[in-house]
Amino acid sequence: MKNNNIKVICDGIANMPRELAKQYDIEIVPLTVRVDGKEYRDVDLTDEEFYVIMREAKEMPKTSQATYVDFKEIFDRHVAEGKTVLYISGSSKSSGTYQSAVLASKDIEGDIYIFDSMSISFGCGLQVLIAARMLESGSTLEEVLKELENLRDRVFVSMSMNSLEYLKKGGRISNGKALVGNMLSLRPMLTVKDGLIFQEGQVRGNKKIIPTIIKRTKEVCGEDFSDRTIAIGCGDNLEEREQLKEAVLRELNPKELIEITINPPMCSHSGPGFIGLTCFK
Repeated sequence: MKNNNIKVICDGIANMPRELAKQYDIEIVPLTVRVDGKEYRDVDLTDEEFYVIMREAKEMPKTSQATYVDFKEIFDRHVAEGKTVLYISGSSKSSGTYQSAVLASKDIEGDIYIFDSMSISFGCGLQVLIAARMLESGSTLEEVLKELENLRDRVFVSMSMNSLEYLKKGGRISNGKALVGNMLSLRPMLTVKDGLIFQEGQVRGNKKIIPTIIKRTKEVCGEDFSDRTIAIGCGDNLEEREQLKEAVLRELNPKELIEITINPPMCSHSGPGFIGLTCFK
């Protein structure tokens, strides 16, 4: 029987698909993205609408973390309804949103549990989804927290993007490296370790990205996914996502495959040419 007394909350960093959030009654704390002097809340426009805005933008989008006030209002509302709150945050090392939630929780009399996923995008989102599904099936909060502790260290992420332009604009690589990399068609292969994004290699040409993601997944996670979920994500490069989907189904054959598009907060850092895979080791 569903545990209706616990409210699961995440933020935009989790990149939770809206249909899954609705299905499992997950509340998403909105984040704000600023582009060319205009501000957008990630929950107020579709991912596809933001891709168009970003393609036409003159400057690099900037994201703003959820504030103390945002969390205070949300936590107060659910506590007043007699709910226990479980907020699963994006990595505390990648955003100040986690700290905002901690500060807000200290000023509220109620049962509020804050869990640091130590991941980003659906590396966080998968943890949120599993927590919500466990509560749906009647698990206790203690059981959910224990499982989250177990899952957090087992998250695997492999991702890339088809241009170095957004890494350059975001100050993650120099203009010189971006110029040389684009001339040689070099594409970074990225992962998440200890809550931060790291480059673990590079490939030459977009065609090598998907085989490298599959190869790396097998190396780290094994080849038997018959009892595991895999999530794949992309921006507006839908053809590439279909290629990754086909490769995952053919070579990994997971129990469940979830497809997502990256939302405005994630797209602001990677650009709309993002492609990636998330699962548990």
